[in-house]
Amino acid sequence: MRHRFRDNIAGYAFIAPWLFCFFFFSLIPVILSLYYSFTDYDILSPPSFVGFTNYIYLLTEDPKFWKSVFNTFYYAFVSVPLKLLFAFFVAYLMSKRQKAVGFYRTAFYLPSIFGGSVAVAIVWRTIFGSGGTIQTILSAVGIHTRYSMLGDPSAAMWVLIIMAVWQFGSPMLIFLAALKDIPISYYESADIDGAGSFKKLIHITLPQITPIILFNFIMQMITGFLVFTQGYIITNSGPLNSTLFYVVQVYKTTFEYFEAGRGSAMAWMLLCFVGLLTALIMKTSGKWVFYAGDQK
Repeated sequence: MRHRFRDNIAGYAFIAPWLFCFFFFSLIPVILSLYYSFTDYDILSPPSFVGFTNYIYLLTEDPKFWKSVFNTFYYAFVSVPLKLLFAFFVAYLMSKRQKAVGFYRTAFYLPSIFGGSVAVAIVWRTIFGSGGTIQTILSAVGIHTRYSMLGDPSAAMWVLIIMAVWQFGSPMLIFLAALKDIPISYYESADIDGAGSFKKLIHITLPQITPIILFNFIMQMITGFLVFTQGYIITNSGPLNSTLFYVVQVYKTTFEYFEAGRGSAMAWMLLCFVGLLTALIMKTSGKWVFYAGDQK
C-alpha cells in the first residue's frame, strides 16, 4: 500500500508541470473568457456584466462579424476539399512502388511544417504582392503590369487558398499510411475478376480508407476555421476586408479595439459552431464510412 502511494506521488510529480500549464494557461483562461463574453470589458477597466448584449450585437449590428463569417466559410469549404483531393492524389501515386519514395514523402511534407509560420507568410506576400516575384518574372519576359493578386479583392482569397492547398503534407502522410494498410489480397482478387484500376479505386481503395477520410476532413476543417497567420500577415484582412477571417476579427476586436467582451463572445461562438459541425459530420458518417468490423 505504501509502495503504491509512493508510486502515485512520483507520477503526479512528473506530470505536475503539465498540470500547472494546463490549469493556468488553458482551463482557467477558457473559463474566464466565458465570463468575459457576458461583460463589457476593455482590458484596462474592470468588467461589468451585460448579459447577452455582446452576442446580440454581433449577430444583429456588427457587419464585420458577418463578413468574417462568410470569408472563413468560403476559405474552409473551398480549401479543405482541394487540399484533401490533392493530398490523396499524391499519396495514391506514392503508394505504388517507386524509387526515392522516402525523399518525395519528406519533400512533400515540409510545406506542412513551415507553411503556417510568419516567415513563410512574408515570403508568400513577397511572391504575390506588388513588385514581387511574379511581377518581376512577367517583366523579365516583356509583360509589364502593376496588377497584384493581393491587391485584387476577387483574387486575394485564392492566393490564401492556394497556400492552404500547398500545405497538403500532413493529410498526405495519413492517406499514405492508410493506403499501405489495405490488404493486397483485395487487389489480387479484383485482378482475377478483371477489374481495372478505376474500379479498384472506387470499390476497394476509397471504401477502405473512409475512416481516414473522415479523420482528415474533420481535422482540416477545424484548421480551416482557425486560419489566422495567412489573413493577418499576408493581406492584413484586405483588400476591402475580402480576406477578413473570423479569428483575425477576434484578435482585432480584443486587442486592437479593446473590446475583450465581444472578442470572448466571438471565440465562444466559434467553439460552439466547430463542436456542432464536428458532431454533425460524425452523425452523418455512419452512411458513408466503412469500418473493418462492420457487417454490411
